[in-house]
Amino acid sequence: MTLADLRAHESIAVEVVGHYDNAIGNSDAASQGVMGVELLRERAMLRPAEVLEYIPGMVVTQHSGDGKANQYFLRGMNLDHGTDFATTVNGVPVNMPTHAHGHGYSDLNFLIPELVQRVEYRKGPYFASDGDFSSAGSANFIYRTKLDRPFADVTIGQRGYLRGVAAVSRDVSEGVTLLSAVERLNNNGPWTVPEGIRKTNAQFILSGGSPREGWSTSLSAYSAHWNSTDQIPQRLIDAGTYQGQPFGRFDSLDPSDGGNTNRTSLSGHWHQTSDYELIKIEWYAVKYDLNLSSNFTYSLDRTNDQFAQTDDRSVWGGKAYRAWFIDFNDGRRMQNTLGVQMRQDRIRVGLYDTVSKQIQSTVRDDDVQQTLVGIYGENEMGWNSWLRTVAGLRVDQLNAKVTSHSQEQNSGSTAESKVSPKLSVIFGPWHKTEFFVNTGKGFHSNDARGTTAKVGPKTGQPIDSVPGLVSSRGQEIGMKSQIIPDLQTTLAIWRLAFDSELVYVGDAGDNEAGRPSRRIGVEWSNHWTPGEHFLMDANFAWNRPRYTDSDLARSYIANAVQKVSNLAFTLRNLGPWSGSLGVRYIGAAPLIEDNGARSIASVTANLRVNRKITNDWNVALDVLNLTGRQNNDISYYYTSRVAGEPVGGVNGVHVHPAEPRTVKLTTRMRF
Repeated sequence: MTLADLRAHESIAVEVVGHYDNAIGNSDAASQGVMGVELLRERAMLRPAEVLEYIPGMVVTQHSGDGKANQYFLRGMNLDHGTDFATTVNGVPVNMPTHAHGHGYSDLNFLIPELVQRVEYRKGPYFASDGDFSSAGSANFIYRTKLDRPFADVTIGQRGYLRGVAAVSRDVSEGVTLLSAVERLNNNGPWTVPEGIRKTNAQFILSGGSPREGWSTSLSAYSAHWNSTDQIPQRLIDAGTYQGQPFGRFDSLDPSDGGNTNRTSLSGHWHQTSDYELIKIEWYAVKYDLNLSSNFTYSLDRTNDQFAQTDDRSVWGGKAYRAWFIDFNDGRRMQNTLGVQMRQDRIRVGLYDTVSKQIQSTVRDDDVQQTLVGIYGENEMGWNSWLRTVAGLRVDQLNAKVTSHSQEQNSGSTAESKVSPKLSVIFGPWHKTEFFVNTGKGFHSNDARGTTAKVGPKTGQPIDSVPGLVSSRGQEIGMKSQIIPDLQTTLAIWRLAFDSELVYVGDAGDNEAGRPSRRIGVEWSNHWTPGEHFLMDANFAWNRPRYTDSDLARSYIANAVQKVSNLAFTLRNLGPWSGSLGVRYIGAAPLIEDNGARSIASVTANLRVNRKITNDWNVALDVLNLTGRQNNDISYYYTSRVAGEPVGGVNGVHVHPAEPRTVKLTTRMRF
């Protein structure tokens, strides 16, 4: 970051007005950028986390009920529910380590898109301030602290969809503003067993000060409960019947699946800046719980394979850094930064065999306390008008204690550290073109229970423990250019390698040390604004993910999406009308390591048409999955068994279908 860039980042008044702020001189890597508020206003979205799909190359889907965290894909990685992509909202981390359902679980259903001021994203392990879960990338959602005018939105849609959100900000004393927002969502979805999601959400932000010295305190409260339709065997969809009854894409094999969750957080920040230094302090405390019932194999192990996962935790932590700026007499500029980050999770996490949500037996029941502390330093040096370097070093220490209430031999403690150097070299600009070379080491943590495990929770047989921290290494060569008028174009060629793929089989209670892997890829992003009425975004990503050990016949990484493209066409200010059309392509991916089964590529088009009725009243029509394609949100290949099938089950593809064409109408009132 340049000095001007950093000051803008800290200003509570800054707002990115356009779609993206990827201009020359604003980043340390070609794959780094900022998404603006206009992007979120103009496009149709099915779920809150789909905001992340505006990051070039990223995919957001779902494999179960919409109350769960989404499935994420980026840079050839099946990120599962958030592993290896770090997400924060107003400085509060979203990812949950040692989670009941998946390590790094990142549930963004509490996000209120209407409050987002900007989203800062970065890819790759090149940034000293990014720690756990950030090897593939990171995103920081920054909420507004003040609204121009209060608003109330009401959205109605097919299949029981009803959403309301209202927000207001007001001055409560001189220089102090309170922003308040509430949200309610009901939805049944297309499923034969109605999803019945009921979501209640509230956000309060108290802020004051100025761009030079300011503060804010935020309170967030979120609660949801829902029914789940989990993935189902493709063989039943193809047959069209099950036990003599019609069976279709939206049917369920266990109508009692579902869950509930609560998340409450209190957080704050303070910053002070001058011409020669900047200080920032952030803190947070989170209370979180999840109760989830799922059934993916139906009756393979028991008459009914449903299992329950519970997670009840308290999280607290914070971060602080100080930056010093030095201007030399010869025109060179230097910035030095020192920072510290700390997070502690106290967790009660359990896995149980259930039938219709009633516990039959305990698979595992653990108390976990884990602390991660990171210290980093960074030097940015502007050597001359065309050369800048950013060198960083990060040291992280993980300490964890596991107390197993079901198998005492799986109790224990672990301590591990990682040193992660980083380096970025930025050349230019020449003719409105900038070049980047980035390299760095990163890491991801593993589920703490796997680091102390001695026996399998279900089998009782000896198993190998997993390391607490696993290294990653990334390199990137990139270019940003505005040499063509009205066109911002970015090209990045990258490589990412892991000592071990993170594999957590939360449904069985096991952790596995995965195989080493390497991914290489190319990303090409374009933002074209030829006039005030039209703009186009065109993003393309291709990658090649492979395991790198000696087993060449099984070198493919399951569910690693290899091709992604996202096109968006927007018309604005055509009298009272505006609109956008977005088209997302997700390429086929291997489902097993020998590439013997693959998922089917999908294409999804979303349309939004907006009509300004008066200065105080807008109406928007969204048509999601405009063409009504029968896409799958995700596909898996594994063994399951339904009634009438062999005792050993049947291997095959299991899918969670994407929602059909869906129409929603939103009206916004401003006051």
